[in-house]
Amino acid sequence: MSPSDTAPAPDDRTPDASVPPEAVAPLTRGLAVLRGLTDADGALSLSELERTTGLARSTVDRLTGTLARMGYVRLDGRDVFLAPRLMELGNAYLAALRLPGLLGPHADALAEELDESVSLAVGDGDAIRFVHQSTRRRAMSLSFRIGDPLPAERTAPGALLAAHWAAADWERWRARRHRGPSGAGPSGTGPGSGPDRPEPRGGDRDREDFAARAALAGERGWALDDQLIEPGLVALALPVRDTDGAVACVASVVSHTSRHTAASLRDAMLPRLSAAVSAWEELLRQPPNPRDAASPPQPVGLAAWTRASKQEGGRAFVESLARGLTVLTAFGEGRGALPLSAVAEATGLARATARRALITLEHLGYVRAEGRLFTPTARVLALGYPSLSRMPLPQIAAPHLAELSRRVHDSASLAVLDGADIRYTARVATRRIMSVHITVGTRFPAHATSMGRVMLAGLPAEEREAWLAAGEPRALTPHTVTGRPELAALLARVGEQGYALVDEELEQGLRSIAVPVRDRAGAVVAAVNVAMHSSRRTAEECVGDVLPELRATASGIEEDLRTAGRFAPVPAV
Repeated sequence: MSPSDTAPAPDDRTPDASVPPEAVAPLTRGLAVLRGLTDADGALSLSELERTTGLARSTVDRLTGTLARMGYVRLDGRDVFLAPRLMELGNAYLAALRLPGLLGPHADALAEELDESVSLAVGDGDAIRFVHQSTRRRAMSLSFRIGDPLPAERTAPGALLAAHWAAADWERWRARRHRGPSGAGPSGTGPGSGPDRPEPRGGDRDREDFAARAALAGERGWALDDQLIEPGLVALALPVRDTDGAVACVASVVSHTSRHTAASLRDAMLPRLSAAVSAWEELLRQPPNPRDAASPPQPVGLAAWTRASKQEGGRAFVESLARGLTVLTAFGEGRGALPLSAVAEATGLARATARRALITLEHLGYVRAEGRLFTPTARVLALGYPSLSRMPLPQIAAPHLAELSRRVHDSASLAVLDGADIRYTARVATRRIMSVHITVGTRFPAHATSMGRVMLAGLPAEEREAWLAAGEPRALTPHTVTGRPELAALLARVGEQGYALVDEELEQGLRSIAVPVRDRAGAVVAAVNVAMHSSRRTAEECVGDVLPELRATASGIEEDLRTAGRFAPVPAV
């Protein structure tokens, strides 16, 4: 990694006299709002955003309104929440980086082989940021998230990256250390952006200690973290070099002192990690397959969408913010470094507009300019990625369910398949004298529910056959279908039509209709339903009136799920 890869930029939340005259002020302010929300773990009130950013309330209202229209935040009364769609910015960076997609599956396999957590990290100023995590599930497990920043001096990857710092990089690092733990550094390593940083231990002595560890790491080619981040956590790190010999990322094996000391982790894991890294470097030497390159964004819609939004919203819609953020989506797989003309073409923006946005993003450290080419940096992950990358499916689905319930005036739920049962994981209930009372965590036999049937119909054929052969389903009402041939025929029909309607089979008087929710690979991972008393709607009305709304809701959840799950697994619960 060259010094320019780690050079910090001014924090987008603080005034800077060196702001280029071409910089787009609304874009700078919008980025400050997103950073404030990220540092608060994804949620703040409008008043808190006003205090955090130092912006006027009217400005905060306009910026958050624009971000909400883009789908990047969600407004709920006076509160603002980061939304999964915002992850498309971080996804663009990770796709341009290539490392998570190329090395991630191999890191997962290594974690399985070693039975220890494995991570990939890159530099961001005087911090590191994780771009991939393969975490082992234990009582004592890691809590790092993709995009989380950590001070370089408290990590093994940081020592390896600092071994290549130039004098100016060290000066910036010393200046940040001198500000102390209360001062958020330009890399976003202040309060709220990772594990709490302790007070510097020994001033110059502490700084000399890190310089010595960095020099030793550079000499050895590996580094150890012996409980620097947190008591009990140890890590071994090796650099992964690209075709030019520069450090593309740093791979770490992370464990706990209940399993290893730092020395035993080194002795046990260094040969195996070294072999893995050598194989990974061979992968990096292979040229990208042109067929793997993602299609560039379709530019036609952006200009028309921003114009329409401006006409509809007037001054409340900040067009320059929307266009500036969209510039980041021009990057991706096979588009890691782009000239101005390619950015303008990919986004449909005028060259002058794209240029001003790139100048602003470069000033704030979100892109790096090398000659005529622009490249996104790891700082893009500071825009919501850490707090959103661990968002579970029920949390993703919740606002969609609330909107569905508001539209159809009946209860809406999300469930997953759990053996022969369904388990409710999210629910929005209506308020009326006679309503369906079900709580999150409730389980019902899958065969007698609409959600169970769409999920059973979505199973691979062999799993569905195994379920049918496992036992005789029991009747819950006189209407419950229990015969295996009848259930097999029902599931086949559900699979063909894409929905299931169950009428008084779970409970007399209860009618429900459900559709599946699919992940990026097209597998059914959950189901959404609307349930009501049978007196509310006929079966025909459920299909005619409710089914289109259900399908629209499932589509919205799936869109968020595809974005959230591109580089990070989405927990089912």
